[in-house]
Amino acid sequence: MIYLDYQATTPLAPEAKAAMLPWLDQFANPHSPSRAGREAAAAVEHARGQVAALLPPGGQVIFTSGATEALNMAIHGTKGGIATIHTEHAAVLDAAMNAAREHNRNLLIAEVGHDGRANLGQIEEYAQDDDVGLVAAMLVNNEIGVVQPIAEIARLAHDAGALMLCDAVQGFGRLPIPDGPDLIAVSAHKIHGPKGIGALWVRDGVDVAPLLHGGGQERGLRSGTLAPMLCAGFGAAAAVAAERKEADEAHVGQLWQTALETLGPDWIINGSTEHRYRGNLNVRREGLDAARLLSDCRQIAFSLGSACASGSVRPSHVLRALGLSDSDARQSIRLGFGRYTTLDEITEACSLIQRTAEAQQRFAA
Repeated sequence: MIYLDYQATTPLAPEAKAAMLPWLDQFANPHSPSRAGREAAAAVEHARGQVAALLPPGGQVIFTSGATEALNMAIHGTKGGIATIHTEHAAVLDAAMNAAREHNRNLLIAEVGHDGRANLGQIEEYAQDDDVGLVAAMLVNNEIGVVQPIAEIARLAHDAGALMLCDAVQGFGRLPIPDGPDLIAVSAHKIHGPKGIGALWVRDGVDVAPLLHGGGQERGLRSGTLAPMLCAGFGAAAAVAAERKEADEAHVGQLWQTALETLGPDWIINGSTEHRYRGNLNVRREGLDAARLLSDCRQIAFSLGSACASGSVRPSHVLRALGLSDSDARQSIRLGFGRYTTLDEITEACSLIQRTAEAQQRFAA
């Protein structure tokens, strides 16, 4: 199988696996005062530093079960109304809608242009609403790879006296994270680390109420026993991402260009090509039945959109936000690739996708 679904999850890095294995046997609780517990705690803190090295200075890393928990912590742990964007991940949109419904918080959702970039004028207007206390925007969109102007959005939020939350899951370890957000959510399994662990970065001086209550672990913000194995894997994956940043970026650029050349001119890129992470190629083809294409190309792992919404029959809310029709959305596929994808694999996969799409349309004529 050729794996082209990097936005859903990434292969585990050998370095992350190696860092995790010793902690299958070294099972001590990192919150215990015993010698074994202190050794486990030291491993957790080492991993915390490795993750923090990819984030802005002047904040603390709070380990969580993943980015969904981190985003919920940030949204439910802050006060006031919420302003966000129509193309955000469900973890932000659903959490914000829940906060609005359950806690009577005002929710304002800004539009995007045909390129997927946020309407900054609308965000500025919403941020200046007296009730808004939090502005949330993702660095790299998980469905179309479009990069938002996070530093500018953070400035608009701060000028209006609001905090800024950045969902950096798809950009963490791949793109620089601007120094501007007050809260940043990241995930290990999107940077070749293990599933089941993420983090919320909290800028020094920012108050967040805990989502979970119990033993007061993680600076009192996230109760529960940490898994040293998962922390070690996350830290190692972050360290490799930092070390390989330039090489990974160059490789992804080659893969992107090869994919476009192999697919040919009949495919239209969804979203901005200028402001984009190029490890995400979301394209559509006139007349294509994308769901059938996915079924016909079972030797390739790719996607029709967000893995979190794969069970839904509704067209992508992200593609609809760009102004595409339901038909356009159902003609779209997402190819995700990265560090361990080879040029031969991307060529073989895109050649098969192109041939299968041509055959589908030829027989449908």
